Amino acid sequence: MNFSFFSERYINPLTVFGINRLFNAESNKDLLIDFLNAIIGLTDENRIRDVRFLKPEQLDTMEIDRNNVFDVYCKTERSEYIIVEMYNEPAIFFWDRKYFYSAFPIRDQILSRKKWKFKLDAVYAIGLLCFCFCDRQEDDGCYLHMIPLNDTEIQAIHNKLTYIFVELPKFKKNETELKTQLDKWLYVLNNLSEFEKQPTVLSGKIFDKLFQVTDTTKFTANKIQAYSFSEKYYLDYVNSIRTAEEEGKRKGEHEDHELTFEEVYCKGYNNGYEYGHVEGFQKGFSHGIEMVTRRTAQVMKQQGYPDETITLVKQASLNATDHS
Repeated sequence: MNFSFFSERYINPLTVFGINRLFNAESNKDLLIDFLNAIIGLTDENRIRDVRFLKPEQLDTMEIDRNNVFDVYCKTERSEYIIVEMYNEPAIFFWDRKYFYSAFPIRDQILSRKKWKFKLDAVYAIGLLCFCFCDRQEDDGCYLHMIPLNDTEIQAIHNKLTYIFVELPKFKKNETELKTQLDKWLYVLNNLSEFEKQPTVLSGKIFDKLFQVTDTTKFTANKIQAYSFSEKYYLDYVNSIRTAEEEGKRKGEHEDHELTFEEVYCKGYNNGYEYGHVEGFQKGFSHGIEMVTRRTAQVMKQQGYPDETITLVKQASLNATDHS
């Protein structure tokens, strides 16, 4: 039986289903290549012309909590390694985790060589963030951050490791303001599911194909069902995070008005994490609830919550499942 609760014509690219359909399929490799050239800023002879997908599980050789919902791990024809990750929520030690995962391609280069050579291939670590680094900077207009290794005069001294981050909520350009290919890509990521038809400004070979492969009217029944569950999980997840943030900030502000905004946010977020997830679970499907329950337990374990508290959260989630 075909199941669908969504009404949009084009998929939400910020879901696991959506972002994988765009960037993590061999048949749509041209979309990924165009996006990478746009976000890295490669033109003419420096453009990426081909990529080879590597196994993303190579990044998971250690058991560690992951806050991203998607990985692309690939290698260009010039032997550049690229990691693309999408993050739905802020995380404690966010930068530390990013540094950690960017080290895997460097390690792989060393392990794959029979004899150590100091010449390394370039690594790009790209993060698509569905949140802002700091809420009070949300309107500062700076949404793209390219961070190479710098010297004291802010000049790149090494081009072999570059971090690139995009704060998607800060990108607020409308159709008339889209000038570059990156503008168009970010506009698509933020607004694709809102379109009823392909905008004229998003035309050409790449975007014609993008709208074709994301058009739900051309999906099979199995694809519609897979996307429906992915979209439902995404909406429940976003709702749980927002609930946690609001509850956490309220508690943090009530407990200590002398704290800075960042301290209140982090303290409140941690305190509200349990409550927000429980409320979000009560609105989800039982399958989605079980998935998030496992993830929440892993997060709480990593953050040092007592086993008794983790057990209580698990039990609360199971109760929500029983009554859904």
